[in-house]
Amino acid sequence: MGLDGDAGVESVRTAVEMGYRHLDTAQIYDNEATVGEGLAESTVPRNDVLVATKVWADKLGYHDVLSSTTESLERLQVDCADLVYVHRPIDTYDPEQTLAAFDELVDAGRTRHVGVSNFTLAELDEAIDLLDAPLFAHQTEMHPLFYSPALVSHAREHDYSLVAYSPLAAGKVFEIPELTEIAEKHDTDEAAVSVAWLAGKENVVTIPKASSEAHMRANLAAADLELDEEDVRKIESIEREEELFPE
Repeated sequence: MGLDGDAGVESVRTAVEMGYRHLDTAQIYDNEATVGEGLAESTVPRNDVLVATKVWADKLGYHDVLSSTTESLERLQVDCADLVYVHRPIDTYDPEQTLAAFDELVDAGRTRHVGVSNFTLAELDEAIDLLDAPLFAHQTEMHPLFYSPALVSHAREHDYSLVAYSPLAAGKVFEIPELTEIAEKHDTDEAAVSVAWLAGKENVVTIPKASSEAHMRANLAAADLELDEEDVRKIESIEREEELFPE
């Protein structure tokens, strides 16, 4: 969601009360306080909502992970997050030290689960080997223009969730003829087709951005769209591009 100030707080509150149960933020987004306030102002019990944040690349040293996560929780107005991610394995990321700190977050009751984001297959395997806690999720860019069957298979084989960010490819889905054809067939739009395609895959969760109530409702409705095998084949035959959000 695009979140800022009072409007951002209202967007979060509206989303949660509408039925959203997954709030995704990060230290680098500079909106943890907005997410926390919106959740606090909603009528939905805290335990009904999955609250996830990410530790940025310059805070991945052992002690920085612990201290920066404490600050994140204060901004989010929660005692314990549901999920804390390594945002990117760059800069101060040291697999042994960083992941040991994430295990400590679980042991100390600061998060229920740990995840990673923007990892390669080799980095995922290393993280799974080093972590004492089970890997709960891998968040990565995924949409019809940037799709990795290997990452989807890895999530299924190792029983963690693949959380797909930017499922609308920063609006590019509306320019893809194959998606337009499928959308017309189902009397919907290209965004719903993209979200439904990803959501139909085992172990895949999507987190489309939305700030308006209309977009929020559209994203929720996409979960009810069922694509047939022909639709899926057509989407997966689309010529791929480079990722939109590299390092």
